Amino acid sequence: MEPFTLHKGIVAPIDRENVDTDAIIPKQFLKSIRKTGFGPNLFDEWRYLDQPGQPGVPESQRKPNPDFVLNQPRYKGASILLARKNFGCGSSREHAPWAIQQYGFRALIAPSFADIFFNNCFKNGLLPIVLPESTVDRLFHEVQAFPGYELTIDLERQVVIEPNGHEIPFEVQPFRKYCLLNGLDDIGLTLRHADKIRAFEAERLARYPWLARTFAA
Repeated sequence: MEPFTLHKGIVAPIDRENVDTDAIIPKQFLKSIRKTGFGPNLFDEWRYLDQPGQPGVPESQRKPNPDFVLNQPRYKGASILLARKNFGCGSSREHAPWAIQQYGFRALIAPSFADIFFNNCFKNGLLPIVLPESTVDRLFHEVQAFPGYELTIDLERQVVIEPNGHEIPFEVQPFRKYCLLNGLDDIGLTLRHADKIRAFEAERLARYPWLARTFAA
């Protein structure tokens, strides 16, 4: 997992409340047994006019919706997603943060997130930031007023820095902060103890050698 320390990026606004995970990545794309390739289908029903979208269809063969925010030139290359309250509600599919991260976003800002989605973001290298609704509303106005509007997120200091230098503090649980700063997902956390795991397995095998036996079916 890529570490998250200091990130500066263009902000894209999704000006809708209660955006659910089926809107983030529709159910037909969950058929894949891989963990990759979901970025092109982020917000599929909103991004494209040829519906319903189907897995395996190249993006070049789709018909983009010119009115959708992510298809507008001013938000090209955006890496910070600005959203309204209760973002990520609905089913618990981990494909939702996968799609957001694989599209190119590194952080999300909203007044609130659905709990499971919020947790899944941290496990996949995304930083979900909760800010007061009044602050988020002000940021929406700033983004809409200034094309190419960028924010800087300093995770170590826990601040969002506006273009004028104004800093907005945010809270993040210390363990989650540690994992993001060091690029550690659950597997990475476990592999820090790889030497101890191997030593334990070797000792157990020496004490109980029959555990290594295999039996024909």
